[in-house]
Order: sequence, then structure tokens, then C-alpha cells
Amino acid sequence: MQPPLNASASSAGKLLSSFMFEVPQFQREYSWARDEVTDFWNDLKSSIEADSYFLGLVILTDKPDRKFVVDGQQRLITLTLLASAIYFEAKAKDRRALAERIQADFIRSIDYDTDETNPRLILSDEADNETFQSIIATGEPPPGFHIDDESISRRVIETYDFLRQKLREDLRIDPFKRLGKWADFLTNRLYFAVFIHPDASSAYQVYEVINTRGKELTTADLLKNYVLSQTPDSKRAIVYEQWKRIARQFTDDGASFVQFIRHAVTVESGHILPKDLFGFLAGRVKHFERVPPTPSQLIKLLERHLPLYRQMMDPTLPGPARPEALGIFSALNALGVIAVRPILLATADVPDPINGMRYVLQLVVRRIVVGSLGTGNIERRFGEAAKSVFETGSWEVLRRDLKDLNPGKDDFIIQLSRRSFKKAVLAFLRRSIISDSIIPDEGGTLHFIWTPQFLKWVEMTEEEGAYWGATIGNTFLSTLEKRPSDADTWAGFKRTILPSGINGEWSRKLDKIKEWNAGAVETMGSSLAQKAGDIWY
Repeated sequence: MQPPLNASASSAGKLLSSFMFEVPQFQREYSWARDEVTDFWNDLKSSIEADSYFLGLVILTDKPDRKFVVDGQQRLITLTLLASAIYFEAKAKDRRALAERIQADFIRSIDYDTDETNPRLILSDEADNETFQSIIATGEPPPGFHIDDESISRRVIETYDFLRQKLREDLRIDPFKRLGKWADFLTNRLYFAVFIHPDASSAYQVYEVINTRGKELTTADLLKNYVLSQTPDSKRAIVYEQWKRIARQFTDDGASFVQFIRHAVTVESGHILPKDLFGFLAGRVKHFERVPPTPSQLIKLLERHLPLYRQMMDPTLPGPARPEALGIFSALNALGVIAVRPILLATADVPDPINGMRYVLQLVVRRIVVGSLGTGNIERRFGEAAKSVFETGSWEVLRRDLKDLNPGKDDFIIQLSRRSFKKAVLAFLRRSIISDSIIPDEGGTLHFIWTPQFLKWVEMTEEEGAYWGATIGNTFLSTLEKRPSDADTWAGFKRTILPSGINGEWSRKLDKIKEWNAGAVETMGSSLAQKAGDIWY
């Protein structure tokens, strides 16, 4: 039976001077930016005269020669950087005893057997730790250091520079006295609630639910925590590097990385709701008889699908996809459709993948024209279809599994001729008609021929324009990015924009039309829709 779990209060000086600490690899990297660091500084500065200030909960677990920081690393790193700034300012102001006390309590510990000093806090990433150790040792980044705009090291450096600047401003009136105030405050009146967990494996679970200050934990943070917590110590460093290498391929706040994980898992496990992804992979949410991949299987799954998935996101990147597949990816991106990526991943590993991907694109366009792709039920259907492709080893099952989502040609033609669509969809469809291809080149700027801003355009009423204005018949692809100001009548449009049509545009047919009214839009839309029907069926 485990002992009861209790938290005890400890001053920052006592806590940091009592142990050496290591940020484990399952932790997210240092994530505080200017807003969080500013709040941290302002809170401490405004409380420096108070009897005590509570800085929150720190969760630790035992390691043979140090403590693992399960939660609280953002505050401990920032506090250490502030203590380092105080140390260097104290040395500069010739307060040597104070500087030595700050260094001993917050920055470095003394090995009494060897007389060597060791850092009290070590970061998990080797490169970031090198930067951190250089700052607390010298006040500067390592020699020859090159700052990457997105690196964790950059955040550490920026935090230290900000705190040093703010401290110097605070010390201007009376540096000697103020340094003493800061040293006393950090050492004796700044408090943590310290929770040392007796069971290291359980501590990982605590991390999932407790985040006492700063940015909330993301699904990516939780997944990294889970994967590393389930990895044997002997392999954890390797898995950490693998996870970091994969995550760095996604440069946003982690949303696209988590989306990739969900799509890769969907291929073999079927549709998983975004809110259930972590619960499913960690075994907290049961999905009928589905068995989630183990952490090691998940890493292999991600590494296998990553090169192709990156090309789905950006077809200009190098990778395994054939040119026609890249055209399909570009087409789906132009349409803003990502829900079919699990199907594409599954189809890439079965015979005749290009025809399978073409079928997926055709289905998507047909569905956009006749129905909708914006429902959770359709995404679920796509996820289950991806799993069927994976299990059967054939994309042909899509014809069966998604048959009811595939409208007929006649319905497609009628809807395309009369329905309003978003500009990006209309541009893609018009390009496909002009190039006679389902993967058209991305050329030209789409202009609506009639728009409601042009009061001189008397051939079309506002009521007619509201119905026909955003239909395929009222569009034109031009080499001109900006519409000329005198294209506010049909005659002006024919004179200024019609000659700029991209190669293959229906300029001659349009030039023969005397008045651009509702009847002309309907007739042109019907012709375009008929041509589109022949291309997409």
C-alpha cells in the first residue's frame, strides 16, 4: 500500500538548495513566451515587500541522484534564470557574498568530495540544456550559437534577456539595497507547495491533469508524456529524439501535428474523434473492440506515414508521392478538404494507388457540388473507409462503403449550374473545366462577372444577382489579379477583362453575348456544368 500523498510548503531557497533537478523528456519543452514571463516578473516585483508569496505547486518524483520535475518546470526554469540575472548583477555591483549565496542556493551545487560544482537544474534536450547552462554560467549563449526563430533555446535566451533588463531597471535607484531585497525574497519568502510522488509511473498520470500555471497542456503534450512514460528507461532517449524529430515537421502550435497523429491512427483503427484521441491511445477511452497501437507501434506508424503526409500538406516538398498524386493533393488543398487524408494514406499502400486517389478526389468534388462535406458523420464514414482499405488491401472497397455518398451525373450537372459556392470551389471547378482535367494547374484569378457593387449594370437586378452571382456561370479566370475600375458594366468587362482570360477560357463564347443578365448566366452555367459532368464522371 502506497503512503498517503501529501504536499508540503517550502521556500524557494530551501527547495532548490536541497536537491538537483532534471526536467524529464516526457515534459513539454520550455514554452513560456513574453506574456507569461511578464506576468511572472510583475507578480514577483509587486510582492517583494510581502511576508510571503506562493508560486504554486511543484510535483517531483525520485531519481537516484536527483529529482525529476513532473510539473512546475516552467516556473523553475524561469526562477533559475531570474536568480542568474541577480547573481551576475550582484557580481557587477561587488556584492560577492550575496552572489555566492544565490549561486549556491539556486544555480549550482557543490560536490563536497571533489569540490566541483554541478548545475541544480538540467533540461531534457541536449542542445537546449547547453544553452541554458551557458546562460547560468556566463550570462551568454554558447560561443557560435545560432538562434533558430522557432527553437526552445531562443525562448530561454529571450526570457533571460527580458528578466535581466527588468532587473536592471528595478535596481537603478539603489542597487545595493535592492539586490538584498531580491535575494531575501527569493530565498526566504517565495514559497512552493512541493509534492514528491513515491511512484514514478503514477507521476506521469498526475502530469496529465495538473498544470498549475502557464499554457494549458495540449493533446501533443499529453501524448508525448504518455509515450515516454510507457517507454523503458533504456530506450527513452531514443524515443524522445524520434518524437521530437517528427513533431518538428509541424511548425504551428501543435494542432497539425495532432491532426497527423489522428489521421495516421485512423488508417488502422478507424475514425477517432479529436477529443478522444489521447484517451484512446492511452487506453482511457474504450472504442468497442478496437485496440490502440502501443507507444512503440505508434512511433513506427507515424514515421511510416510522415513523408507522404507532409506532401499532402505541402505538395512542393520532396517525398515518395508520384507527380499525379501530388496533383491530387494540390486539388484537395485548393478545395480545403483534409478529412480524406486517412483514405489517401491507406490507398498509397495498396495496388493501383493513383486510381484510388483519383476516385477519392472525384467523390469529394461530386459531394461538394451536390451535398456537403462539413458534417461529423461524413468524416466518420471516411475514417471507417480508410480502415477498410487497410484491412482489405484494396481501394475498390470505397465504391461499396461510400456508394451512398456518390451522387449521379445528372444531379451533379443540375446542382453545379444553379448552386452558389465559395470562391475557392468555383475557381477550382472553372480551372478543371478549362483544362479538361480533375487535377488542373493553379492558374489565373477568379473574377465574378457581375457583382452587386456595380450600379451601372442594369441588365441584372439585385434579386437576380443574389441568386446567380456566386454560381459557376458568373465566373471568369483572368491573368489580372485586380479588376479594373471601368469593368463595372458588361461592355467595360468585355473591353478590359475579357482579353485577359487564361489559356483555354471561354472568352469567345462570352464575347458573343450582347447582355449579361440572369438568362445569360443560366445558359453559360448550364454549358459549363455539362462540360464538368463529362470531366468528373
